[in-house]
Amino acid sequence: MSNKEELFNNIRNGNLKEVENLLEKAPEFLEAQDQRGSTPLLLAAYYGHEDMVQFLLDKGAQVDALDGSGNTALMGVCFKGYTNIAEKLIKAGANVSQKNAMGATCLIYAVTFNRKDIAELLLKHGADTSVKDARGKTAMDLVLEQGNTELEELLKKY
Repeated sequence: MSNKEELFNNIRNGNLKEVENLLEKAPEFLEAQDQRGSTPLLLAAYYGHEDMVQFLLDKGAQVDALDGSGNTALMGVCFKGYTNIAEKLIKAGANVSQKNAMGATCLIYAVTFNRKDIAELLLKHGADTSVKDARGKTAMDLVLEQGNTELEELLKKY
């Protein structure tokens, strides 16, 4: 197993000490990509490893790096529902209105998966509600299709 594979395995497993050690030996791996194009930050965020996300941000990881599908770390946490990590990424300067290969944004993911806290956080930080995904749907269109009145009321405020 290469050191890069070892790094990504330790990220998936949440072994922060090992990740710290591996990046100390090979700092160039901070922006390495796995077979799906995920960077260490993307993967740590997706797996919900909050301390590891903070460590990687402190090391200078690119907050808006894209995986093979054009997703950012913030998109992953909006899908998964990790509000604390979303806050860290936004504080680090993540683009709240970035679009992926399918035209989806963080807000579209948040409303699709009924992540009200994250949707509110994104809106407070200027998420663009007018963006349409590849199917021509905005976040509000998706909320209305779902009949989610709570998210509908939230989106109407912005």
